[in-house]
Amino acid sequence: MSNQLKPSDASKRNRGSTTIDFQTASTGVAAKAMRNELNRMANNIQDPEAKRIFGAEMEDFFLLFNRYLTEKAKGEKIEWDKVNSPPAERILPYQQLDSLDPSMLDKLVVLRLNGGLGTTMGCQGPKSVIEVRDGLTFLDLCVRQIEHLNETYNVNVPFILMSSFNTADDTDRVIQKYENHNINILTFNQSKYPRVNRDTLLPVAKEADSDNAGFYPPGHGNVLDALNNSGLLDQLIAAGKEYIFVSNVDNLGATVDLNIYQQMINSQAEYLMELTDKTKADVKGGTLIDYEGNLRLLEVAQVPSDHLEEFKNVNKFKIFNTNSVWMKLTAMKRVLDNDELDLEIIVNNKVTPKGEPVIQLETAIGAAIKHFRNAIGVNVPRSRFLPVKSCSDLLLIKSGLYTMEHGQLTMNKARQFSGTPVIKLGDQFKKVSDFERRVKGGLNIVELDHLTVNGDVHIGKNCTFAGTVIIIATDGNKITIPDGSRLENKLVTGSLAIIDH
Repeated sequence: MSNQLKPSDASKRNRGSTTIDFQTASTGVAAKAMRNELNRMANNIQDPEAKRIFGAEMEDFFLLFNRYLTEKAKGEKIEWDKVNSPPAERILPYQQLDSLDPSMLDKLVVLRLNGGLGTTMGCQGPKSVIEVRDGLTFLDLCVRQIEHLNETYNVNVPFILMSSFNTADDTDRVIQKYENHNINILTFNQSKYPRVNRDTLLPVAKEADSDNAGFYPPGHGNVLDALNNSGLLDQLIAAGKEYIFVSNVDNLGATVDLNIYQQMINSQAEYLMELTDKTKADVKGGTLIDYEGNLRLLEVAQVPSDHLEEFKNVNKFKIFNTNSVWMKLTAMKRVLDNDELDLEIIVNNKVTPKGEPVIQLETAIGAAIKHFRNAIGVNVPRSRFLPVKSCSDLLLIKSGLYTMEHGQLTMNKARQFSGTPVIKLGDQFKKVSDFERRVKGGLNIVELDHLTVNGDVHIGKNCTFAGTVIIIATDGNKITIPDGSRLENKLVTGSLAIIDH
């Protein structure tokens, strides 16, 4: 028999609490160290206004950081057995909505999230200034939509842009060209949070005005705090505005919809989320659920690993969040003034240009739904979700699949299918400059189901693709599709060898 001492039952019971006490103490130490660093950076700022803004942003950041530490120590995760489908009466079909009294448009403001860069598509500067259609940028199309709305109904709907420190200067220069337009454009900046070293849990940046590599814009959930900190939320309420429509600047389907706005008013909802049916391409999209009797947004990052496949099942989770939301301004103010905002934290692991592992603590605007009264979702047509995240998406927008009027895109009536074609472009088309060099324009894909293009391929002007078209240039080969060509259910390889399939 071994003479080694065995722990008593009491010590076994206390072992767990000792671990929690240690984690709690460690959390307190990390929080204090972070607070000291943020205070030191703030104290080094000389300009009073810059110091005020930095202080307000760092207070919001510290609350987020402290919650991250606490949740990490406790290991808090969503309890899957509490995840249920939302009640049918909380998710309304778009087809059942009533139309709006247009005079209520004077109570509305439109905000576009404009913090992203076009780097994923090989562009410099704000993504909103990428040309997407007929020489017009995302921003041009948004402005035309609001101008047409104001002129049609003789109302004054302001257009607001939330930029980030990455996009603010370029955006301010670009919007000067709209000075003589029939539109009131307002801008404010998203918060600027410090990246945190993954090991030390301290800010990477040593000073508030150090290079931007040490900071990041903390996700679109920050729109509530940033709008409030800018003073713009109070100004809008004072001006008699009651509702705000928020969407991504690169979602060309997210126009002001009178029926959705009317539903917001009729139902006295303080928050309305636009959702649309999932396809196989959207299996990771966040969805609305009922959790302990409340509507909540469930993101893929929150799903326990052993339930991921269940989450991706489009038969069970049939809808996803388009990131277009409508909110009541006074309700936003109440939530913020009462310090109720408690958005789920998204931990984004990154590596700095110097190779330093960091974390970025971000939040999503959809997570705010749980804080608003009478919140609802509306299952909208897919036509309201036209994001441009890649050049494959850009091909859809630039083609004859859509017609455009007053900045709004509408599916070509000649298309007999409700969905959009599946487009897969190879790495040679990843950058906008390469895409424009290789695709000359006027492409007709109204009858197209699927298109795959890879390799050194050039597509001439005014071509027509129908059915399934696959064009693959193998190494050392170049394929040029002549102007005016029509390809239907064709596989193109090598030196323009075309065969039926």
